[in-house]
Amino acid sequence: MTTARDIMHAGAECIRADQNLADAARMMRDMSVGALPICGPDQKLKGIITDRDIIVRCIAEGRDPAGMKAMELAGHLHCVRAEDDIDTVLQKMEQHQIRRIPVIDGDRLVGMISEADLAMGHRQGQHLTDQQIIDFMDSVYMKR
Repeated sequence: MTTARDIMHAGAECIRADQNLADAARMMRDMSVGALPICGPDQKLKGIITDRDIIVRCIAEGRDPAGMKAMELAGHLHCVRAEDDIDTVLQKMEQHQIRRIPVIDGDRLVGMISEADLAMGHRQGQHLTDQQIIDFMDSVYMKR
């Protein structure tokens, strides 16, 4: 059985909830990622922020990214457990039409799964079938 742990990108780096969006944007640039998990002082996952969130919900509204905290943009958090099977991961991503999802073990962040991770799993022939990829793409991209 393929699990979230098998396809996730391990070692996801958090932005602290009290850091500003300018810091988040620099972190995303430096790590070449489009999303960051948000962690509180207890190192527990509190949310996720995307590059699109920064553009649409901060800059486009005329707000200052240096004065806005990451936690201010954290919406409803969807995540999967490390032991969840690939069908559960896909179902949750499809249901909520999200392209990235944090992976937790207990209450700690252990990784992230992005659509790129899904594609690599498919390309390597190890984790996803053609039909799973097609269903994911249809669900996330065609229902908007």
